[in-house]
Amino acid sequence: MRILGTIMAVCFTAMIVSLTFTVFKHSLSSTSQGPHSPHVAVVDLNGVIYSSSSFIKDVESLLDNTECKAAVIRINSPGGLVGPSQEIYQSIKSLDQKIPVVISMGSLAASGGYYAALGGRKIFANPGTLTASIGVIMEFMNTEKLMDWAKLERFSIKAGKLKDVGSPTRKMLPEEKAFLQELLNDVHVQFRQEVKARRSLTDSELDQVADGRVMTGAQAHKAKLVDALGGYQDAVKEAKKLAGLPDKASVVIKEPTKGLLRELLLGQAEEENSHWDRLVNSLVDLTAFLTQNTRTKILYLTSGF
Repeated sequence: MRILGTIMAVCFTAMIVSLTFTVFKHSLSSTSQGPHSPHVAVVDLNGVIYSSSSFIKDVESLLDNTECKAAVIRINSPGGLVGPSQEIYQSIKSLDQKIPVVISMGSLAASGGYYAALGGRKIFANPGTLTASIGVIMEFMNTEKLMDWAKLERFSIKAGKLKDVGSPTRKMLPEEKAFLQELLNDVHVQFRQEVKARRSLTDSELDQVADGRVMTGAQAHKAKLVDALGGYQDAVKEAKKLAGLPDKASVVIKEPTKGLLRELLLGQAEEENSHWDRLVNSLVDLTAFLTQNTRTKILYLTSGF
């Protein structure tokens, strides 16, 4: 028992030391100003957009760095929740008022991902990038027949006629469909207005591209939804040009902001290359998205594939 107690004490001490070191390093990194020379910062926007807080923190950190002269936002996203997509768009737009911001679209920058891209000063897309999808969608499932087959009784108690709109246990009433359609139309109008203003489109040009269709980068370029065809290096080169930086200026890739608990559980960036770690990250992100989407029944922008 004495040996077991000693082992437990050593393990506990090691855990405390590790925790203290991680907290100290986390504190230092949060106050770091980055390289002490003029440079271009690169910030990634990846995956389904269900939250904007970490991305906005990354963007705000660039404003505190006087040596950051331009930014490249690298987008690989199918879209996500409406509110966070709009907040990310606003944060990119605000950053562009301070320093030049160039958007680099990867394999996918559709719907909410394209909404976010509108905040940049110039948008680059690969010819094969899937983008646009300027539309809004809500999807529901009617499990009424399944419940009847399983002989399950369902009911709800509500205060407010439309409180249970979208319930999966019954058919949707015509007035409920009309209500939701009006809701979607309002969000779609907001999306269209930003596209029209930021891309300087006429009403006719907007109508041809804002029907929810997905486009390739080449098609989007012809439709004036992106400024140029090119990859990540082209976007970096353009950012340096806009900032008046030499070709040899440094490029600093911003590590995504992570919570301390996540850092303790998953480790640092250089440790996050294993199949297990990528699986854990995927499960964490997917669980958070499904939980938030299920609990709030919130609208989301999606590319539909």
